[in-house]
Amino acid sequence: MKVTLIAGARPNFMKVAPIIKAIVAARNSGKDISYKLVHTGQHYDKNMSDTFFEELQIPAPDINLGCGGGTQAEQTAAIMVAFEKYLTQNPTDLVLVVGDVTSTMACSIVAKKLCIKVTHVEAGIRSWDLTMPEEINRMVTDCLADFYFTTSEVANQNLRNAGVTEQNIYFVGNVMIDTLLQNRSRFLKTPLFDSLNLREKKYIVLTLHRPANVDEAEKLKFLMEEIINNVGGEPIIFPIHPRTAKIFRDLGIEAENLHIVEPMGYLEFNYLVEHARAVVTDSGGITEETTVMGVPCITLRDNTERPETCTIGTNELIGTDPKNIRPALQKLYAGEWKKGNIPPLWDGHTAERIVDILTQM
Repeated sequence: MKVTLIAGARPNFMKVAPIIKAIVAARNSGKDISYKLVHTGQHYDKNMSDTFFEELQIPAPDINLGCGGGTQAEQTAAIMVAFEKYLTQNPTDLVLVVGDVTSTMACSIVAKKLCIKVTHVEAGIRSWDLTMPEEINRMVTDCLADFYFTTSEVANQNLRNAGVTEQNIYFVGNVMIDTLLQNRSRFLKTPLFDSLNLREKKYIVLTLHRPANVDEAEKLKFLMEEIINNVGGEPIIFPIHPRTAKIFRDLGIEAENLHIVEPMGYLEFNYLVEHARAVVTDSGGITEETTVMGVPCITLRDNTERPETCTIGTNELIGTDPKNIRPALQKLYAGEWKKGNIPPLWDGHTAERIVDILTQM
């Protein structure tokens, strides 16, 4: 079986890394499976993409389609044109897409139009919020896919409700957690730890990039002030997303305990998260990692496509109203945050299960 793997943006790299390792192991054991890795170029900043290939020990992509920049429509179109050309010149048995970025949807459409089977890893997750571009990507991809690899029973049920045949749904766990557990012993102590005199469990990690939080300057300023004023002077480490940086630099926000840093590599960032008091974020993937590492997570969103991080894990949704930040941080500093548990099959062996299933198809 020839499998074409798609990676386009930072979250994808963490998901394809263990799948590549599992395919190589299966092939070395005599299984008839091989892969080609296509990087669409959706993320084109070195700190947002290239670093991840190096740190996660992923072989260089077979091709980089170079489709970074532009509006979402422009990027989708560029990926589709470039990937169609690649597929016609490089036949495959299966296109495997991961997650919910633009590349995932665009490559799924191209593959189906060329009558090539599509497998979606992390299928079935839903926020039910159509203002999120990722939600549209998920829904379109799941409408087209032939096989579905899922992270939870909630995702399984979402697919059943959408009419997906049970025999095509495979509950395998979470490949993001494979990468986390495979690399946890390799986490790198960032130089920030010493230069900022950080202490174990005595600082906050902050990440923000969603439009609901960062597109309105006054709201972002209010949100930042609420965080700064309610952490008791503890350091706030804020690796700033390029999208957020464009708006943030004009707000004039300064505080002794606020440290704005460039986007970080996987190994350094997760070292920082693992040793933090808590994470304040609007990300999805980080909520999964904090759940497994047992780190309190405050999510500035009104919904989540990963409800198990709240019902089982350490995550709590507090919405996008800045007024909700103070009571959440008061709860954290009072030592009243929930401990959480790890969801089923988030055990580091998801990619092995995926490849075992692929080799039996």
